[in-house]
Amino acid sequence: MSATRLPGTPRLLRALNDRAALELLLERGPLTRARLGELTGLSKVTASQLVERLEERGLVARVGEQAGGRGPNAQLYAVRPSSAYVVGVDVGAERVVAACADITGAIVGRVEQSTRDTDDPVGVVHNAVVQAASSAGAELSSVRRIVLGTPGLVDPGTGDITFAFNLPRWHRGLLAALREDLHTPVVFENDVNLAAVAEAQSGAAQGVSDFVLVWVGAGVGLAIVLGGRLHHGSSGAAGEIGYLPVPGAPIPRDVSKRAKPAFQQLAGADAVRAVAVEHGYAVDSAAEAVRAAIAAGTAGGPMLDELARRLALGVASTCVVLDPPLVVLAGEVGQAGGAALAERVQHEVAAITLVRPRVVSTGLTEEPILRGALRTALDAVRDEVFGSTVG
Repeated sequence: MSATRLPGTPRLLRALNDRAALELLLERGPLTRARLGELTGLSKVTASQLVERLEERGLVARVGEQAGGRGPNAQLYAVRPSSAYVVGVDVGAERVVAACADITGAIVGRVEQSTRDTDDPVGVVHNAVVQAASSAGAELSSVRRIVLGTPGLVDPGTGDITFAFNLPRWHRGLLAALREDLHTPVVFENDVNLAAVAEAQSGAAQGVSDFVLVWVGAGVGLAIVLGGRLHHGSSGAAGEIGYLPVPGAPIPRDVSKRAKPAFQQLAGADAVRAVAVEHGYAVDSAAEAVRAAIAAGTAGGPMLDELARRLALGVASTCVVLDPPLVVLAGEVGQAGGAALAERVQHEVAAITLVRPRVVSTGLTEEPILRGALRTALDAVRDEVFGSTVG
């Protein structure tokens, strides 16, 4: 039997054990060597060797002692936060927000900058990343990955931005320029997709492997998660539901023009404000309009009904193709609408299609795009750092 053993198996087992121990330390730490052994099923000797190996590589550190019975106190170990850092960036038309997190996921630095007075996207991102890392007390060289959430399309082949009307200076070639400038892996991801990542991690989609997230704000977008993975499509355009040719709005024939596409005309923030005015609500934003209708109780029902009918056109079109069990309404309108709007959309979708997905409002209230960017960066860096623990 020994002749059939695969070469490198002990090395692979050590790597798997190391990864399992590091994940346990992140989830449940600090832990003693004995407790790590119990949780991983390893012997005391093997667990001790594992901890020593990780300590030598600078991935774990002693952080205290656990008092026991007779004999010396047991040492407590935790993942060393400074073993790696990541930066997430939320890029908008008027501002950029960057946050730096250590490998445990703790946000240790944050900066917000206006983009109104500059036409240099490389400079904007450079300053935001450097300042976020600096505020965290981290050297830029210790930042292992930067993930930027942006509106528009990201080419799955090249990783470059290919279509973002409200970021006219963000274009092909920018990714390479940022990587060269920062000397760090830089990744673009669609902002709505990142919101879905955050929703799956700690929002309304926790534990759900198939769902869609509908973002309703200034723009209308969709993120598709199938089997726990984002679906981007062959050109990165999966989820651009603003372009759905739906009834009730003219359909532009040339998407390169700035004419609003059909579903965007019906359900974007401008349309929500227009519906609010028709129902007697004079407000400054779409979110305020929805909150005013909800606060009005029964009197606000007609406005919410009209908004739900409009949103259901896009949700239903998506759901009869993908048939997901869950739809999350996010963005300023989805968040403001809460259960009152979500339940109406769920009812309307069921009334006009054969599918009956559960429709809920987002479970996140603060910076989902930024949180999704950090989670995406952390997942990649943990794979790199934790997956290379055996020399």
